Amino acid sequence: MKRRGFIKKLFFSIIGLGGLFALDAFWFEKYIIDWTVYDISKNKNNSITLVQLSDIHLKELNTSLVSIAEKINSIRPDIILFTGDTITRKSKLSMLNALLALFDYNILKILIYGNKEHSGKIAYSEIAQVLNKHNGVVLMNKNHIYTKGSRSINILGIDDFIGGTADFQKAVNDMDDKQLDTIVLNHCPEYSDIISELNTSLKVNITCILSGHTHGGQITFFGNELFKPAGSGKYLKGWYTTNHIKMYVSKGIGTTLLPIRFGARAEASIFYV
Repeated sequence: MKRRGFIKKLFFSIIGLGGLFALDAFWFEKYIIDWTVYDISKNKNNSITLVQLSDIHLKELNTSLVSIAEKINSIRPDIILFTGDTITRKSKLSMLNALLALFDYNILKILIYGNKEHSGKIAYSEIAQVLNKHNGVVLMNKNHIYTKGSRSINILGIDDFIGGTADFQKAVNDMDDKQLDTIVLNHCPEYSDIISELNTSLKVNITCILSGHTHGGQITFFGNELFKPAGSGKYLKGWYTTNHIKMYVSKGIGTTLLPIRFGARAEASIFYV
């Protein structure tokens, strides 16, 4: 091959690879949701179905969010769990109302605060009012008992570790029965180290902790993230165990700082507990 022809092919190859990278980073990994499924139930005949949606950073009701709602409605889970950074400012409350309206009313919705709800100065009473319209509750260091048939579980919602006042002890004080299977919602995974330490004496029957915040790194190369926000601790994505307590860190759905994802595809998770 002549030198001129080689340079020409190299140039177009680089352009092609750049186009594929842009397509992946600006579209595929942002909008084609990775649905992960985990069965951590003890009795499959009496399991409760949860869907975790984290870090939506709601800006618009795009087709991706509509398709997520359609899939969830077809699955008909028992509870949808919004584990922080659902909206980033008070002006998005009306959009949150529109998003929640996409989901079947009969599915319980539970939301906790992330750092963005706090930095956006979104009042608890205002966001709770929106959730209440759609069969939902906001948990801020509080517990909610969910009952299905003969079985009940605790959903323990912790306030954000960075922007709020995370208080596992206060949330536990709101519980009637610490021996029920308990799902802990905790936006910043770093606070899970404190939860596991406190629980050595509190002895809550924690099935798992569900966290988010990290965006899975959002932009990673060979598994190495370029940036991880404060409050992430040593955690990035997927399953971890700390003091015998399982924790799942979601890569979330939205983006922050830069509107791209690479090596950290947007994720929604289904849990059978």
